[in-house]
Amino acid sequence: MTTTVLDVGAVDRSFGDRQVLKDVSFSVAAGRLTGFVGANGAGKTTTMRIILGVLAADSGTVTWRGVPVTREARQRFGYMPEERGLYPKMTVADQVVYLARLHGLSAADARRRTTALLDRLELGPRAGDQVEKLSLGNQQRVQIAAALVHDPELLVLDEPFSGLDPLAADSVVTVLRERAAAGAAVLFSSHQLELVERLCDDLVIIADGTIRAAGSRDELRGQHTLARYAIEVEADAGWLRDEPGVTIVDLDGAHAVLELAPGTDDQHILRAALAHGPVRSFGPVRPSLAEIFREVIK
Repeated sequence: MTTTVLDVGAVDRSFGDRQVLKDVSFSVAAGRLTGFVGANGAGKTTTMRIILGVLAADSGTVTWRGVPVTREARQRFGYMPEERGLYPKMTVADQVVYLARLHGLSAADARRRTTALLDRLELGPRAGDQVEKLSLGNQQRVQIAAALVHDPELLVLDEPFSGLDPLAADSVVTVLRERAAAGAAVLFSSHQLELVERLCDDLVIIADGTIRAAGSRDELRGQHTLARYAIEVEADAGWLRDEPGVTIVDLDGAHAVLELAPGTDDQHILRAALAHGPVRSFGPVRPSLAEIFREVIK
């Protein structure tokens, strides 16, 4: 059973005469990774800044464990903005220790946690380097370390994988999964839909300042199942080209992916396949996150 800890309810926000958020509502649960996806300008960063108190909503509510978010509650949040907010002349370790101290950690605890976290993110050898001398990818990992060092109950990460190579991204993914497994709620945005699909438990899709879909990854894939089926037969599946209501999406010998026109009975296709010989497998194709995203933002 999941426990909702963060609720965003009916949030509106405008800049001048341009409304950028319209009735935005979703929740984030403890121990789960929630992916927040949308095109540039969809409203992700504005929503995150309202959650963190950097911006105020024009209307609506943000609650933490059922009560309005307070300054004290936000001390238990970790935030990584899309724009890097590091002090370029400070060393990596001093930077993370300083930010840990701002969250109330003692000097000893801040230093201990910084050392462990930098090692975990494979930044230990760079602890004494100035931030400005790091690559952009390593600066990104320092930013993530700064968001994690005080062991927050909620992590809000705006494009945490931007600029990371695949190995660095994998190390960050591992750390985020560990934090979620320990009970933290994690809300992160990313344009890398394949990575979001692999990482997230829950998903929120925003477009033009409105929430178009929200729920668990499996729920959304079930709700947005396309009329596509995969079939594997004993012999060549080319006969499917002649079946009414069938569009071949992919055909490779005995294996095919097909799309059925509205009103076409999938059981009719199965019976036709059996008439041609043994059927090894037949079933619906669950859509990818990228397909769901394209469908709901139309």
